[in-house]
Amino acid sequence: MSGMSTDELVALALDMANMRRLPADSEVYVPGARIRRLFVALDVGTAELLVARDIGCDGVLAHHPAGGRAVLRFPEVLTRHVELMVEHGVDPAAAKAALQPLFARAILRAQAANYDQVPAVARLFGIPFLNLHLPLDEIGRRVMVETIERYRTTLGRESTVQDVIDALRTLPEFGESAVPIMVPVGAVDRPARRVAVVHGAGTNGGASVAQAYFAHGVDTVVYLHLAPEEVERLRSGASGSVIVVGHVPGDQVGLNRYLAEVERRGVEIVRAGI
Repeated sequence: MSGMSTDELVALALDMANMRRLPADSEVYVPGARIRRLFVALDVGTAELLVARDIGCDGVLAHHPAGGRAVLRFPEVLTRHVELMVEHGVDPAAAKAALQPLFARAILRAQAANYDQVPAVARLFGIPFLNLHLPLDEIGRRVMVETIERYRTTLGRESTVQDVIDALRTLPEFGESAVPIMVPVGAVDRPARRVAVVHGAGTNGGASVAQAYFAHGVDTVVYLHLAPEEVERLRSGASGSVIVVGHVPGDQVGLNRYLAEVERRGVEIVRAGI
């Protein structure tokens, strides 16, 4: 079997996510071809590159940005939050205002990043290396949305926050996870009439984005993770519920479906922590 090139790995992800071009938080750091044994991890640093080389992998795929333009341009993908909010009925001006604090913090973090360390090591090793973030998250977001909606149509009654959780647990990534689904804001017995799965936008939107959803009629927001200080901000006056599903299992939803397609093309997947 001839394996896959980094360009083919990118093209497959874009096709599955219905995207035309690679978003700013994803990058091919070292291009390559005929990849037959692919090392895959959520996060890849210099240690993971060394392990991949030592165990005979001929390509490395990270989910999260590992350097280069994917780190420096990461704030650009946060604007996807505005698109998601508008799709759920949030006024465009209010959506942009809600995103601004997160966007400003992301720009400052990018300025501080040691952005070429990991890609430089991959270049020294000569090992093909890329990361795919937003495309795989978009695949996962669609799976979660479809799963929730399909489950809710079987209920024959108004759904609750607990019903949303039960729907997500039908996916093996959540049903078999060591990380429990939590409701740090709101309660499981509250109605879940309008649900927004906030994923595939770089990172979670924090308190300000959740508040914008609540102010425009969405009563249940699904995040992968939420910082404790953001939880406290929301608890002081939130009108809705926030479901937190867990970062690792949430990322696995899209990643697993993508990797299954890569395997169907004859590439052996070596997983590290996923």
